[in-house]
Amino acid sequence: MMTGKERIDRVLSHHEADKIALDFGATPITGIHVKQIAALRRHYGLEDKPVKVIEPFQMLGEVDEELAKLWDVDAIGVSGPYDMMGHRQENFVEKRMPWGQVVLLPECFKMKEENGNTYVFPQGDTNYPPSAMMPASGFFFDAIERVPATDFDTELKLEDNLEEFTPLTDDDLAYWKGALSKARATGKSVVANIGGTGLGDVALVPAMGLKNPKGIRAIADWYMSTIVREDFLREIFDRQTDIAIQNLAKINQAAGDCIDIIYTCGTDFGTQDSQFCSAEGLEALYGDAYRKVNNWIHQHTHWKTFKHCCGSIVPLLDTMIDMGFDIINPVQINAAGMDPQFLKDTFGSRVTFWGGGIDTQKVLPLATPQKVRDQTYRLCEIFGKNGGFVFNSIHNIQANVPVENVIALMDAICEIRKK
Repeated sequence: MMTGKERIDRVLSHHEADKIALDFGATPITGIHVKQIAALRRHYGLEDKPVKVIEPFQMLGEVDEELAKLWDVDAIGVSGPYDMMGHRQENFVEKRMPWGQVVLLPECFKMKEENGNTYVFPQGDTNYPPSAMMPASGFFFDAIERVPATDFDTELKLEDNLEEFTPLTDDDLAYWKGALSKARATGKSVVANIGGTGLGDVALVPAMGLKNPKGIRAIADWYMSTIVREDFLREIFDRQTDIAIQNLAKINQAAGDCIDIIYTCGTDFGTQDSQFCSAEGLEALYGDAYRKVNNWIHQHTHWKTFKHCCGSIVPLLDTMIDMGFDIINPVQINAAGMDPQFLKDTFGSRVTFWGGGIDTQKVLPLATPQKVRDQTYRLCEIFGKNGGFVFNSIHNIQANVPVENVIALMDAICEIRKK
């Protein structure tokens, strides 16, 4: 039987493995909400204990060794020493969330409730305004825009939008070497989320981890700037990727053999029905920077590059593949034009689809368990042929999905992989 690493290596080379490759929890967009993790642990008769939050912005729970063994997942993720709000990932303690669940969060993770909403502070420093808010009855956080929209006649400084992109320190490198070495020892495929290569991801634009951000930080302002400040943004991306490549080189020297896949960028270019930009627009603004990063990775490492992009992106896929992305996620088959068979037939020999295993908009949360099973079988049959597929749901599994449907999903993929 193949190890997880061998299995994912095999499908990434566009050959069928001994069974469908599987990921749950290796990236911030292939995970499961803490509320679902707790419910699944109860279903499997595992110890009822507080779930560790591995990504607080979306409130994703850890797929720990017990669940990973039950599902036989093939990938393991390694992220940096700080979360998106700037909290050091250490000294985890029990904290109660607004819906009543006790979870594990860093001791420095400070929350304040006001008018039913829950606020979080950058780096846990309550001397500064909160950088994220969970609305009443919500289950994850939204970024708070703390910088007003800029006047388009104002002269801006590149450094203001580069503050969070800094060279790795010796301590950072020691962290990465230890964390990556530990992940490699599991025998699973290691997905590294090193950071610094996400170009214009609106989840990152507001800079939730900075105490006093400056520059273009309002999301609408950023999108407008992609049109009216294209040269300025291109220069930001150029400087940002220079720093990123310096950091990638250091990590490659320290522990490059421990990485199989690098989570490169989570910027979305698709909507439910169309695209944010044309293929020509994508090339004009992002092409040079994406190619610079991907070309460096492919020339100096054996790593595969992972691009997250939601929505209807068929008109953009040829360009993304040409830019050097090896993996596309989440494969949103419920968006316009994203027919599974068409995607597999048209692009399946040139890119690996990581996701697309179950519709998380209409089927997983709203259908019957039988329909969940049926779709899981059908999509595995389409995407799994000739490799180039790692099973995951279409983006993270959310808090209030009926647990019986999640169980049906897990049972179905486990059955498929045993055949």
